[in-house]
Amino acid sequence: MKLNLSSLYFFAPLAVVSLLFTSCGMVKTPEPQKADRIMYQWYDTGGTGPVSVSIDLGEQIATIKRGDREIGWSFVAAGKEGRGTPAGTYYITEKIVDKYSNRYGWIENELGETIDNDASPGDYVPPGAVYKPAPMPYWMRLTDYGIGMHVGNIPQPGEPASHGCIRMPKEFVPTLYDKVKVGTRVRITY
Repeated sequence: MKLNLSSLYFFAPLAVVSLLFTSCGMVKTPEPQKADRIMYQWYDTGGTGPVSVSIDLGEQIATIKRGDREIGWSFVAAGKEGRGTPAGTYYITEKIVDKYSNRYGWIENELGETIDNDASPGDYVPPGAVYKPAPMPYWMRLTDYGIGMHVGNIPQPGEPASHGCIRMPKEFVPTLYDKVKVGTRVRITY
């Protein structure tokens, strides 16, 4: 094909427009989306065998089994340094849907603002302020000295954050709570 001057006048603007749209950003590319972190999975289809829970403190992950078959997992936030969650084999001894801590909470001023986010019942409460016990929904007691599993904040998955209890995601715990019973084995390891 022989190019003449009239062909160049016709094709040159098309080439320039094509380059503008493909190389200079005239076509908007979608912004990358930050993926939500998967905090748990539940894939139980029922069946036989006792439900058991294993908590790996190093990974801050709970694995739930029915017999020898894994039926779910969850990130947890166990005890932070100085308030570690003790390793061992435990059995759920109590289940309470609407439980509040008798050891930990926070203090709010008269405006409802938190003025001490790590308080205990015996701490000084300024005039006009009030002590609020920490909620522990779907409480599953493991020890007689106050360690258990319950709904709680997991600020950084894979990192410990609690006073010793095992915090679990809000959406996950009701399912687990429904499947375990008093006597369910919970093994905690490092």
